Amino acid sequence: MADFLVIGAGIGGLATAQALLRLGHQVRVYEAAAELREIGAGVVLGANAMRALDELGLHDAVRPMGSPLTTVSLYNEHGRALNRADTSGFTARLGYDNLGILRADLQRELLQALPPGVVQLGHRLARFEQSTTHVTAFFENGTQATADALVAADGIRSPVRRQLLPASQPRYAGYTCWRAVVQHGILGLPTTGSSETWGRAGRFGLVPVADGRLYWFACVNSSTPDNPAFKAYRVADLQRRFAGFHAPIPQVLAATADADLLWGDLYDLAPLASLAFGRVLLLGDAGHATTPNLGQGAGMAVEDAAVLARCLRAAPADVPAAFRAFDQQRRPRTRRIVEQSRLLGQLAQFTPAWLAPLRNAALAAVPDWLTARQMAWLYREL
Repeated sequence: MADFLVIGAGIGGLATAQALLRLGHQVRVYEAAAELREIGAGVVLGANAMRALDELGLHDAVRPMGSPLTTVSLYNEHGRALNRADTSGFTARLGYDNLGILRADLQRELLQALPPGVVQLGHRLARFEQSTTHVTAFFENGTQATADALVAADGIRSPVRRQLLPASQPRYAGYTCWRAVVQHGILGLPTTGSSETWGRAGRFGLVPVADGRLYWFACVNSSTPDNPAFKAYRVADLQRRFAGFHAPIPQVLAATADADLLWGDLYDLAPLASLAFGRVLLLGDAGHATTPNLGQGAGMAVEDAAVLARCLRAAPADVPAAFRAFDQQRRPRTRRIVEQSRLLGQLAQFTPAWLAPLRNAALAAVPDWLTARQMAWLYREL
């Protein structure tokens, strides 16, 4: 059995640690933060991600923490339905739900599944060195660790990727986003369907999560990242901006407190030529960060962990070979998700008043078979 260093204790890093431990490997997870406080409000775990969690023995712990999603609806700002997909047929055949879940709840369940002492906090990576037989990580606190291999699950601004590929930098998507979680029981909203509304002011999404809570997000075009005007936005500013949007969007904003509002620009990574570098592997957002438009960001990290376990099971004595097999299996799928998600975001954020009706008419005309084919590919039914 091998000894692994995992850099980063987010969703990908914790799921990977579980996968490696289940195979009998030794694992040490190093996290830069002094404490784990996950932000980001909510995520969607597709049926494909739930199946991967099942492979890792984590499905039964995570499933009760979320809310199953059976429909995905798209509206214009006046509430007219442009497209609606019923995902229940796909999920029934796969045997797994699509799940809306708070990111903090997901991370907590993944952390609790690990033995005490596996995760070491307060270890920010400074650099690493690798030879033909091992990898050594050097941390800013002056400590170091050596193992047979290193898995980088340290996010879109990965120090590991920066050392390997200095030219690979996060790519701004052209829009910014606010997020929050509210209690939706008082609003009387459906609890099994997610939706997005596309309008001239921006885009507004609603995703039910467990225990009567609703995760919402609002995306607005911004020509430059870190725009100080948007950074200063409060709930009242969003209420003015989305005042013309259909119910229940005004009610959702009215139920949101300024203290619960999260804001950030959206980025992804241009697809890389490789995820495997000898005894070092890029995983999750470190290797294929995507915009959230397909609801697959967290799911791809969980899938990565499950696929890595399969590759190591097939080549238990040759970690670099397993990493190469992972690269060959994962890059085509993650590349397609990154590219399609970026394209969908551009379409959703394309808001010229004279062209929006044409876009909406085209969306309403999308045939059911095409929607079904896309869902089948995302959920790996094809």
